[in-house]
Amino acid sequence: MKKSSAALHGAAGARVPQYPIESVDNALKVLLLLGERSELRLTEVSEYLGVASSTAHRLLAMLQYRGFVRQNERTKAYGPGTALTGVAFSIMQRFDFRSVLRPYLERLNTELAETVHLGLLDGAMVRFIDAVESPRAVRVASRLGLSIPAHATSTGKAMLAQLTPDELHTLYPEEELEGLTERSIRSRSQLEEQLATVRRRGYATSTEESESGVSSVAVAFPYRGTPARIAFNAAVPASRMSAADQRAIGAALRAVVDEAAPLLHG
Repeated sequence: MKKSSAALHGAAGARVPQYPIESVDNALKVLLLLGERSELRLTEVSEYLGVASSTAHRLLAMLQYRGFVRQNERTKAYGPGTALTGVAFSIMQRFDFRSVLRPYLERLNTELAETVHLGLLDGAMVRFIDAVESPRAVRVASRLGLSIPAHATSTGKAMLAQLTPDELHTLYPEEELEGLTERSIRSRSQLEEQLATVRRRGYATSTEESESGVSSVAVAFPYRGTPARIAFNAAVPASRMSAADQRAIGAALRAVVDEAAPLLHG
């Protein structure tokens, strides 16, 4: 297994500690590797660290106990745990990309006259972390602060489309998916078909899949160089969302995302 530069050399410019603690170093190496891969197997960790399988198992057991990794009961592979994603989310919040993107969200609201959101992918859920409501009398209410299953939203599907097949299967290890409405996606196979469509046309849609009477369109920000997997969406009463509207909103969202994306990295 090829080791990452971070594992081989440490952080850029950092000196080797005078009194290194090998067990701590190995635990951190595993966490760094989880930043590059969707899942890890015991044999891979053992080879990566150059330690016996029993040593790697004890290390993973402690990381699992503290919530930094979780084990898939079916495949026995290890993935990021809730403690690790929680720490990452807390750090991301300190980089207030919401403030950076707020003017673009407001511009979309003005241009489309519909409710617009900024969503963040958190495991298999979408957190809506910013929103501007439509000025129209009949409108979709803001979902600010809510968390909704990603596969039931255009916002989630836009970001899920960026994942590799292995990453998607780690998030959704079972074929059956729970739906929120009668129109919700109910299987991983159906989700994969829709994600292929998202990748082909550059935007995701949802038609009453998370809430009756609500349709939406979303475009994800390029993940490389951004602080999180995030996306803009526009939510519209289903009664005034046609196929032509979907295409027009998708184009508007793509244009704004393309313009704003460079602000999220150096």
